[in-house]
Amino acid sequence: MLSDALANPPSKWQRRIGWSLTALTILFMLLDAAGKLALESHTVAATIQIGYPVQAIRPIGIIAIVCTLLYAWPRTAIFGAILLTGFYGGAVASKIRIEDPLFSSVLFGVYMGLIAWGGLYLRDEGIRRLVPLRR
Repeated sequence: MLSDALANPPSKWQRRIGWSLTALTILFMLLDAAGKLALESHTVAATIQIGYPVQAIRPIGIIAIVCTLLYAWPRTAIFGAILLTGFYGGAVASKIRIEDPLFSSVLFGVYMGLIAWGGLYLRDEGIRRLVPLRR
C-alpha cells in the first residue's frame, strides 16, 4: 500500500493548491495565537465576550501554536489536523452557546477545518487513499 502511494504522488496542481491551503491555515492560526499571547485588546474583548476568563487566553494561544506546528510539520500533519479540528470544534461550540450569527461566525471554525483538511487531502496521497472521493 505504501509503494502504491509513492508510485502515484499528487499532481503538481494538487500539491500547489494543497500547500497554499495549508499555508493559509498556518498563517491564520499563527496570527490568532500571536494575538492571544500578546493579549491584544480586540482578542481579549472577543474571548471575554465568548465567556472565557482573561487567564485562559494565553493557554489557548499556546494550544493553538502547538496544534499549528504539528500541522505544519509534514510528519505530524495528520495529528495536527486532528487537533486543529478539535480546536475549531471548541470555537464552534462557544459561538453557538452565545448565539452568534450562523454563517459569519458560528461556521467559521467549520470553514477553517475544511480548508485545513482540504490542503492536507490535496497534497497527501495517503489521506486520499483513506478518504477516497467516488465518481
